[in-house]
Amino acid sequence: MNIHEYQAKQLLGKYGVPVPRGGVARTVDEAVKQAEELGGPVYVVKSQIHAGGRGAGKFQDNPDGPGGVRVVKSIDEVKSNAADMLGHILVTKQTGPAGKEVKRIYIEDGCDIARELYLGMLLDRETSRLTMMASTEGGMEIEEVAEATPEKILKVSIDPATGMTEDDAKSLATGLGLEGKQVDSGVEFMLAIYKAFIELDASIVEINPLVVTGAGDVIALDAKMNFDDSALFRHPDVAELRDEDEEDPAELEASKHELNYIKLDGSIGCMVNGAGLAMATMDIIKLKGGDPANFLDVGGGATKERVTTAFKLILSDPNVEGILVNIFGGIMRCDIIAEGVVAAAKEVSLSVPLVVRLEGTNVDKGKQIMADSGLPILSADDLGDAAEKIVKAVKEAA
Repeated sequence: MNIHEYQAKQLLGKYGVPVPRGGVARTVDEAVKQAEELGGPVYVVKSQIHAGGRGAGKFQDNPDGPGGVRVVKSIDEVKSNAADMLGHILVTKQTGPAGKEVKRIYIEDGCDIARELYLGMLLDRETSRLTMMASTEGGMEIEEVAEATPEKILKVSIDPATGMTEDDAKSLATGLGLEGKQVDSGVEFMLAIYKAFIELDASIVEINPLVVTGAGDVIALDAKMNFDDSALFRHPDVAELRDEDEEDPAELEASKHELNYIKLDGSIGCMVNGAGLAMATMDIIKLKGGDPANFLDVGGGATKERVTTAFKLILSDPNVEGILVNIFGGIMRCDIIAEGVVAAAKEVSLSVPLVVRLEGTNVDKGKQIMADSGLPILSADDLGDAAEKIVKAVKEAA
């Protein structure tokens, strides 16, 4: 689960991470009120959407104007810029051309920036350890830094037996070129980030930029946090921060039915049970010359109703020109899948090719249900055969 910048700063602030003063606004009047409370003389007006690159982004109705993060020097400028942002579509390299509507903005104190740095924490899958990364190249995408100047990325792999130590943090602080009291501030900052990450079951914390002010203070000028969905039951306060307006409607609907769905850019919809089998199904579709339109794992214990919902989700994507259902029935019974597919196909008046490959528990019963349905369902013997048939069917229907 993702949250907004201002929410991340509120959470991190509770753990002692220094952040600038600020307040969220959903209307122009609220923005003015927040600015008046801050007192100036410099304010930053920040669009709040779940996407990076807001400062370099452009608004659809004013592509030649300033982006989604603006530094201003008066209440009147806060007011005018808030009006320019709220209710308008901001396009960044992470939103795609459709952009996202700005429904909240963050009014924050201006900052005397002496240096911009980068700090991030995540799970390194190569070492299976939490890793804190830092770089002197603050304000840049860390992926770009890794590609162009990988030597500028510092890493500390954290021993799970000890947790992050002061020595770990100090090695990063000195590596970033912090000096004097900045080192102590940096160490405290990093240990606070680590504590927040662990206690909140985060999946990523990214501070970009982490800044050193003219006075030598170390603060989080921006903040991004993602959380492990599976652990949200332990953090109802974090779960309440979820902004459903920022989520893909299909993916949101899927989550309500305990379906794992991610929309992709292809034309062949996929419904599979099991994440590994779903990945293999998408791979073989590509191998046979097609492009998957989604990842969809119905899980091992899906009901007829969940399968029906999954089918409808796939067809809600206007780019879908064919569907491949690939089920290996262990816990998931093939007849349940067949009943859900038939019910959904009849309900939505299926108009695209459908290929179904079933194997496992009650497979004969499942195949019989589909055969008796009267629907034009193409049966496949194995995964390779299924992929070939759906790719061919989509090309012939085009």
